[in-house]
Amino acid sequence: MIYLLLGIAALVLFLFIANSFVNANPRDLARQLRRLAGCVLMLVAVLFAITGRFAFAIPLAAFGLSLLGWGGISRLGGFSGAGSGQPSGGQRSRVRTAMVEMELDHDSGDMTGTVLAGQFQGRTLQDLQPPDLHALWQEAAVDEQSRALIEAYLDRRFSGWREDFEADGAERQGSPAGAGPMTQEEAYQVLGLSPGARDAEIRAAHKRLMKGVHPDQGGSTFLAAKLNEAKDTLLRRH
Repeated sequence: MIYLLLGIAALVLFLFIANSFVNANPRDLARQLRRLAGCVLMLVAVLFAITGRFAFAIPLAAFGLSLLGWGGISRLGGFSGAGSGQPSGGQRSRVRTAMVEMELDHDSGDMTGTVLAGQFQGRTLQDLQPPDLHALWQEAAVDEQSRALIEAYLDRRFSGWREDFEADGAERQGSPAGAGPMTQEEAYQVLGLSPGARDAEIRAAHKRLMKGVHPDQGGSTFLAAKLNEAKDTLLRRH
């Protein structure tokens, strides 16, 4: 009976994956698959527990809970978050320029932002419609770092925005505005670390975040440069 239920669960998982691949957002798909896998593992763990096979049920339940986001409980079964000895749930990196402040969620890769100056001051980027984002992009022409950060956000939200925006003939104005060297406080925020983090933690956070924003992986050159600058700033503190 247990093998029949396992077969049904596997079939449901296969059909879900096949259906989700059609016009699916890669990040949304990854989250959905993670949650579904966690549910399937929890179901299998329950079946093993019913039949008295607790040696299999406990680690499967722990791993299933870790996929569902219950990192603290998962460690009871010997599992921990990938990439470090500490769970990374809810960890975020923050980058701030003269016009915008952006946050990157380490787990989902989602970017959120707030406008700090200009006609859209106080509004979140998520609430701005394409015409508003176009106006903000044009307004940021006087600050190279702000525009680069806005472009990194647009790359994630609208795949064809460059053709639409640049077709209007908008050109960058003024000269690049340097923000000066990065402070240690800013560097900690960029890497999503607490002040006083050890060198090994700094390198690990940099390596993990670079996997998601490196230009070779379709990420942002600006964000990759910020991560490199943050790592160098903190490693030079001694």
